[in-house]
Amino acid sequence: MSKFIINGGKKLSGTIAVAGNKNAVLPIMAATLLVKGETRLTNVPRIHDVSAMADILKDLGAQIDGVGSNSLTIRTDGVNSYHVNPELAKKLRASVLLLGPLYARFGAVDLPHPGGDIIGQRTIDTHLRALEMLGATIVQAPSQYHVERSERKIDHEINLFLDEPSVTGTENIIMAIALSSLNVHIENAACEPHIVDLAHFLNACGASIDEMGTNKISVSGKAQLAGTTYKIQPDYIEAGTFAVLSAVMDGAVEIEGVHESDIQQPLHILKQFGVSYRFAGNSLTVSVEKLTASKKRIQSAPHPGFPTDLMSPFIVLGTQAQGETLFHDPLYESRMFFVDKLIRMGAQITICDPHRVIIYGPTKLQGSYQASPDIRAGIALVIAALIAKDKSIIDHAEIIERGYEQLAERLSVLGADIRKDG
Repeated sequence: MSKFIINGGKKLSGTIAVAGNKNAVLPIMAATLLVKGETRLTNVPRIHDVSAMADILKDLGAQIDGVGSNSLTIRTDGVNSYHVNPELAKKLRASVLLLGPLYARFGAVDLPHPGGDIIGQRTIDTHLRALEMLGATIVQAPSQYHVERSERKIDHEINLFLDEPSVTGTENIIMAIALSSLNVHIENAACEPHIVDLAHFLNACGASIDEMGTNKISVSGKAQLAGTTYKIQPDYIEAGTFAVLSAVMDGAVEIEGVHESDIQQPLHILKQFGVSYRFAGNSLTVSVEKLTASKKRIQSAPHPGFPTDLMSPFIVLGTQAQGETLFHDPLYESRMFFVDKLIRMGAQITICDPHRVIIYGPTKLQGSYQASPDIRAGIALVIAALIAKDKSIIDHAEIIERGYEQLAERLSVLGADIRKDG
């Protein structure tokens, strides 16, 4: 285990660049299973989850060069197994993204229930029901799924309504269709930026995907897809996280590589907290006169609503704003459980239930020892420690580094007193 050691209260200034989108690169790596020939991915974030996905693909027979760098070269021609290694899958929630491409390639998948952060029950029922509508037969055992193409005849044209706008469910269905002979119109699809990125990648390989970025996506299967070179788009969650960091640290940080269209709702909420922002090209800067909790309720919702992955950092923002704010995450019943750690740092928080907390501010935070329970709670604790007086230790730094590339090094350049130990 590793830890971040942080001496808070330092003024931050300078420029920080947004890394490639973690939630885009993982489905795109899985999608290389659909491709003949070589795929080269650039702007790849150097994070643990990328390494974990690479390990799973290599275990299946893929050749991957460049792990640990910002560029990956992947060949999946040698993949001859659809059995996903349970020990590797339990390390990564995104292992579920192998369901669609392995089904498309082999007509069968053996998939353990995926691992990852413990922020609530995350079933894959939406994925499985959609695959059944595409002709699959599914056998479930405890913590294991076997999916196989049946002999049952299905229509060539399918209108597929998802029972919820699941992000990974939408991605899996797109990939499952990509090598089929079907024309499928997916309704109630998720429309997050990383789904758009996956669709652009597949189209660059020769797929036919239309209307991505909306809740109705059309996919026409192709007989073959070819390798390509593709640049992963910037991580809008990281952009929003750094905007919060800059806001609570007096707004002297310039954030490079931000697509404004991806973070409209977080920017709108920042504005209601008294944060001004401006763009110069793809660079974002924020400025603050006084943080004020004028928006009384913040609730996560599917894109283009407020992202659940930004809920934890915004809760820290709420501790520094004058007034009170209700934060509500209906998506995950354990998202709020990290706030007891903020309470121990001096934050005034009422825990209403597993989905809702009320934050009262502003409060002065005091450094302390904390352990990161998940990626997003972990980065929120780092932000709190940077604000706080005196020394903090954030244990399980490796969990945070599953989503944030070389965090200590990048924040040190801004003037933060942070180092990684272990």
